[in-house]
Amino acid sequence: MSAKSSPRKSRSAREQSRALDIQIQFMEGLVRRDPSYVEALQLLGDNYTKRGRYSDGLGVDERLAELEPNNPLVFYNLACSYSLLDRCDDAADALEKALRLGYRDFKWMAKDSDLKKLRAHPRYKAIRAKIKQLKEEDV
Repeated sequence: MSAKSSPRKSRSAREQSRALDIQIQFMEGLVRRDPSYVEALQLLGDNYTKRGRYSDGLGVDERLAELEPNNPLVFYNLACSYSLLDRCDDAADALEKALRLGYRDFKWMAKDSDLKKLRAHPRYKAIRAKIKQLKEEDV
């Protein structure tokens, strides 16, 4: 039975990858037609990251930061992209800005695998202190 399950799983994984590639192509087409289409850019950036195309995802996140300079989620995602590319100082800067702008999903932040490299960086200690302070202020 396990011999039969394996091809099914790999076929399913291939189908998911293919579907993701189709979504990426579609979103790329939308963004080519309208480079300021924020929702399409957000989906495109997420899909690039899911596909492991971190540099492409970073480019999208940097574009979104230009288009949405006061959006905390945009800067949180930018921090994730920088962290995935081992640019931890840039990730820390973006995450600090996300917090200043109002990002408050601390539970997700603590477990988000995209921030793994940043959490191991010395600057994250100061970010943790800031999060603790923000939690106390929110009570």
